[in-house]
Amino acid sequence: METVLIVDDEKNYPLILSAVLEDEGYETLTANSGPQALQVLKYSDVDLVLTDMRMPGMDGVQLLERIKAEDADLPVIMMTAHGTVEKAVEAMQKGAYSYILKPFDNEQMILYVRKATDMFRVIKENRQLRNAVESQYRFGNLIGKSKPMRDVFETIRKVAPASATVLIEGESGTGKELVAKSIHFNSPRREKPFVAVNCSALAESLLESELFGHERGAFTGAVAMKKGRFELAEGGTLFLDEIGELTQNLQVKLLRVLQERTIERVGGIKPMAVDIRVLAATNKQLKKEMLAGRFREDLYYRLNVVHIDLPSLTTRQEDIRPLCNHFIKKYAPERTASIPVIGLDTEVERLFHDYNWPGNVRELENVIERAMILCASDTIRVSDLPRDFRDNADNTMHLDGIPANANLAETLVEIEKRMILRALKLSDNVQSRAAELLGIGKSGLNQKIKKFKLDIGSRS
Repeated sequence: METVLIVDDEKNYPLILSAVLEDEGYETLTANSGPQALQVLKYSDVDLVLTDMRMPGMDGVQLLERIKAEDADLPVIMMTAHGTVEKAVEAMQKGAYSYILKPFDNEQMILYVRKATDMFRVIKENRQLRNAVESQYRFGNLIGKSKPMRDVFETIRKVAPASATVLIEGESGTGKELVAKSIHFNSPRREKPFVAVNCSALAESLLESELFGHERGAFTGAVAMKKGRFELAEGGTLFLDEIGELTQNLQVKLLRVLQERTIERVGGIKPMAVDIRVLAATNKQLKKEMLAGRFREDLYYRLNVVHIDLPSLTTRQEDIRPLCNHFIKKYAPERTASIPVIGLDTEVERLFHDYNWPGNVRELENVIERAMILCASDTIRVSDLPRDFRDNADNTMHLDGIPANANLAETLVEIEKRMILRALKLSDNVQSRAAELLGIGKSGLNQKIKKFKLDIGSRS
């Protein structure tokens, strides 16, 4: 449903035009001045502006210039009397879609509006298609040859053509949004919008308005109607990230949308049908949240029609090298050094292989991006890596570096010493915290410190 903004300083004119256009199925917004119209455009999604030419303060041409500066494609139709036709021609030269002479009959005005909104609909669809192609999410940014990732790819291929809801679970940084985009851009909805919402980023009241939209005057500050993400995703896909953070109240409202396929804006009383596909993601184990009573059982099963469990990077170590090659190519244009980077130093590969990657693929990308800036040779060396990464990697056990004939008891003692020293370092020598990290009692830790004669200072 397209939205038309009607701008005219004559207070009755917008009301009359609104009634005519709403009978034709359009939503309308009104403003009585140029500045007021700009304020409406700031907070609302509009498909056409229908503005009078002569208005005090900011006239129609000035309003047109401001609109085109923000969105050159948004169509603007000028309404003008016979005496200002020359001004209307000037407006056409500055990007107006058309102009219509007052007085005009309703059929003529509706025809102009329909042509302008049809044109803008095509422009928006082309924008979405272009963005989809340029982003190359058709597995292009999902890298992996390991068995866990091959299973993920196969699930995406099977589920993408369907319309079923998908629940994507995985640790932070594993690429849940990339999976969602791959599903969308390999689906029949690929030319429609992909709209993402982070459910943990906003307070409940703001998130409700963000999801469902609001009517003008629904709450303090709601100066104009605003479409929510459900409406913006019409015909396409809505991706709800961090779904496990939804409050019980919003869980109920989301369940109703999934069951009835209708929404109501905040402050509204008119249900509106929506045609969208919902994909949800979380870094929590949603089934455990459900069993603990923090997530509704009925909503869980509505979301979990198809389940994708994204593996952590430590469980797909064979993907580290292809991921590194991908990120090296990605950040190659940002290098200032003349020597191209062709790969990783052997020691770096060993560190990457043994490291536990708590930040998963996102952390790996961050490390490579930094190294590509600092690397002065054709291979990324240990000295090019962030210091905190090197410190953490130094504490990693390198089994390849242990001789085959190493004494087991002596090796275990050395590993135990290193783990104690690392825990003390991480806890700033607070022994009670270090003991908690190691999973032992404080007295047991104290005995081991004395046994190994570790000089670590003393803090309780």
